[in-house]
Amino acid sequence: MISRRVSRIFENLGKVVLATSFTCALLVPMTAIAQKPYRVLSKWTIGGDGGWDYLATDAGAHRLYVTHGTRVEVLDTRSGKVIGSIQGLQGIHGVAFDGTGKYGYISDGRAGTVVVFDRSNLQKVASIPVGTNPDGIVFEPVTKTVWAFNGRSSNVSVIDTATQKVVATIALPGKPEFPVADGKGVVFDNIESKNSIVRLDAKTKTLTATWPLTNCESPSGLAIDTAGRKLFSVCDGKTMAVTDANTGKTLANPTIGDGPDAAGYDAARKLAFSSNGDGTLTVVDASKDTYPVLQNLTTQKGARTMSFDSATGRVYLVTAEFGPKPAATADNPRPRPAVVPGSFTVLVVGR
Repeated sequence: MISRRVSRIFENLGKVVLATSFTCALLVPMTAIAQKPYRVLSKWTIGGDGGWDYLATDAGAHRLYVTHGTRVEVLDTRSGKVIGSIQGLQGIHGVAFDGTGKYGYISDGRAGTVVVFDRSNLQKVASIPVGTNPDGIVFEPVTKTVWAFNGRSSNVSVIDTATQKVVATIALPGKPEFPVADGKGVVFDNIESKNSIVRLDAKTKTLTATWPLTNCESPSGLAIDTAGRKLFSVCDGKTMAVTDANTGKTLANPTIGDGPDAAGYDAARKLAFSSNGDGTLTVVDASKDTYPVLQNLTTQKGARTMSFDSATGRVYLVTAEFGPKPAATADNPRPRPAVVPGSFTVLVVGR
């Protein structure tokens, strides 16, 4: 006969096993959810003609701003519907937002201006002359300035958002691409023609460092981990360069898709993204020192620009359908295929 003490031991052991099994049953789905791969959730057809460049998410207002030829399309990210547009532009590249929620800023490359618009009604309120072909653009919150990086004049125009006037022009060592701000008074920018990153002090409005990028050709898109002090540059040759934002040292070179143009960073999940012209979105685990690639999601050919939505954790990409590629000529040795009219589309990527 088993004593009462031994019976209680077996009874308690059974409770432990039951509790452990229940806990594991709860943890398994949670782990699976945490590791769930990204996929294309939906496609929003905008239509219309013309090329495109960068897009920007105003997460708090649930709006997506898409530069599209001579206009900026504005979409509601909850429905995918176009709710308005900013028109009458010439050849636009990027969009930035001030810290008050009142104004937005568009780099109109062909016009050589930065166009200011009211975010409440999408009406243009000012046009500010800057350098030649303003491209990448970013708002710096400490000094409340907008930085427009001019691709052909190789400099940056600094705009005071209180006066809507240029207060400084800073020479750069080469052709600038996409910029980011660290929220502490520093702006970084890829220098495409020199395979490097520059660091700029927003308070003194000076260039304070130029850092070479290891194993990185023609860096374009740039993203930042402000808490971890890391920069993510996407480069030709299927490479991402991870840079220490304090020292300028290249930390890693994860392999990405071909033909990238934009980068993004998810601070909540510590993931870096590269949108690639070959029709893939590369997802990199930035929580590990080895920066392993977690996924190469098939998207759509030409979807090489992107914006990350911090409110939803979703990635927005844009592309279109393309016709056959024309034959090369002496005047146009690298012809591009024509865009099929009406096929311009936003891809929504999430888990």
